[in-house]
Amino acid sequence: MESSSSSKGHAPETVPEDPEAGLIEDMEEERRNFFKIIAAFKYYRHSSMAELKRKECFLETLPAAHQQMLTSYREHLQNQRRCVEVNAQVIKQIIQDANCLFQNADHNIEPELQPADGLKLRYQDFQKVAVLHRSKPLSDEIHSPTWWFFIPAQVQITLKQIFRDWSEQGKLERDQCYSPIVQEITAFFNPAKYDLTKVKILVPGAGLGRLIYELACQGFYCEGNEFSLFMLIASNFVLNRCVVANQCTIYPWVHQVVNNLSQQNQLVPVSFPDVSPTKFPPKGTMNMVAGDFLQVYRDEDYWECIATCFFIDCANNIIEFIEVIKKILKPGGIWVNLGPLLYHFSDVPQEGSIEPTYEDLLEIIRSLGFIILKNETNIVTTYSQNPTSMHQSHYNSIYLVCQKPNN
Repeated sequence: MESSSSSKGHAPETVPEDPEAGLIEDMEEERRNFFKIIAAFKYYRHSSMAELKRKECFLETLPAAHQQMLTSYREHLQNQRRCVEVNAQVIKQIIQDANCLFQNADHNIEPELQPADGLKLRYQDFQKVAVLHRSKPLSDEIHSPTWWFFIPAQVQITLKQIFRDWSEQGKLERDQCYSPIVQEITAFFNPAKYDLTKVKILVPGAGLGRLIYELACQGFYCEGNEFSLFMLIASNFVLNRCVVANQCTIYPWVHQVVNNLSQQNQLVPVSFPDVSPTKFPPKGTMNMVAGDFLQVYRDEDYWECIATCFFIDCANNIIEFIEVIKKILKPGGIWVNLGPLLYHFSDVPQEGSIEPTYEDLLEIIRSLGFIILKNETNIVTTYSQNPTSMHQSHYNSIYLVCQKPNN
């Protein structure tokens, strides 16, 4: 008897996945993520003005006598509006040619713009460069409570990061955090013994790129890696579009409504950049790579040096970061680290996280085979802090220099 042609009792046929269809889907996801961040920048003015309007509406509900006492406060709200307008104009410049950001990706914000010369960002694992995982249309997401709570804060953080990395007022923070790293690396790779152009340095979590600029100015080949599109878009503007010093002015503290001694403390202008990387290009080479550090960097024994500043505690599993650092360092190469152990995912709902103490971390680093050359604690550092605020805080950071054994 012939067997039945029915598929009953047999495993269903598997349809091979279409790699090209998957790639197209990933590219579309990347495009949506990119536009989401651009929308956040564009919504800065709207969300900021809406918050000021909310305050004004509450002010109108107060007794007339109280409103009379708050005449100066009402004027202060108008001054805040003017500062927000200035910030919004700078943000407009920042995103103007963001579609030219990636060498291999055009997201068509303004299709007539052609990629200009300057620091370029390599297109690496771009679909992972997102702030929120997309589950609904962009228009719905923008009007969701989560979006309004989270995204405007990211734009405000970007403004504060500009203060930290590229203003004269941020020099103290840079001296605390970047100078020890630059000094350590230049001392280890003595120009009398090394051709600095061939010393490759990687800076994961490069932010707005000031540390990679400072290292490239010493003559090194320096590559920054950054996951946040907010940082990538803003760094592109500073590194490639600011042609003179102090080209732009922002008000990074206008949204800091607490712990102000005076109204003026909230309205302090900050000009940037304190130095123009296009007018004073580094003698070494610098570039930036977009993407997840764990996904982008796979090549073993490639980098002479890795510099991490306020970075390693950004991982769900800090051991993964350290393992990759060990893998991609050349034998004899060094890892220089400065920063706290804030462990960014420790209090994020539905995110896994481990939080080893520094003592635990040292044991982990030794167990992976690193030689610890320097181990210092209580390095006082601050991060994007308003110098005039009544509330001042600092980290007693760790400073660690490790070497990968030659064997």
